[in-house]
Amino acid sequence: MYITFCKSIIDRGVGFLGLVILSPILIILIIILTFHHRGNPFFSQKRVGKQNRIFSIIKFRTMSNRKGDNGELLPDHLRLTGVGRVIRNYSLDELPQFYNLLKGDMSLIGPRPLLVEYLKYYNEEQARRHLVKPGITGLAQVNGRNSLTWEKKFYYDVLYVNNQSLGLDLMILIKSAKQIFRPKGIYGDDGGVVPFRGNVTNGKEINS
Repeated sequence: MYITFCKSIIDRGVGFLGLVILSPILIILIIILTFHHRGNPFFSQKRVGKQNRIFSIIKFRTMSNRKGDNGELLPDHLRLTGVGRVIRNYSLDELPQFYNLLKGDMSLIGPRPLLVEYLKYYNEEQARRHLVKPGITGLAQVNGRNSLTWEKKFYYDVLYVNNQSLGLDLMILIKSAKQIFRPKGIYGDDGGVVPFRGNVTNGKEINS
């Protein structure tokens, strides 16, 4: 009952209330980031949702558009601004995703939505993460976040899919709230996030 009916209603309700209650904070961050980035304070990117449906995730912008000598964007950790780091440390960059909740693109709890380009790299077990809506926070986020290997992240994603319940969602929500005040695992060991390059491509194993 909770998974098939109540959870979706709760998600949309939380999305609406979140946008209303947090509107003063959202407005302040919009003003700060508009001046800081001299333009659009939002970051939008195509991600994969339930049943591989593509949607646009919305976050606050935390990185500049700095490019190297080759004209390509520098690695994430080199483009992360001082203001952006503070906002990301306390997960404030995720606040616009309440709009994704309201639209029904995402759930409050679930595997984090990943890039569309990763779809071709999943094996059958890893692809099970798309049997549910992606979440603002999830089991992998409260067990190490970006300090985890991709293998471990997918382990927790599939573990969540196989064990969905109200009790598990409440546990993840409580742990996520604690992490706001004790942020950890936000950045990888090198200060950034290593892209996922899968297990098999064209029938050959590759390094992940």
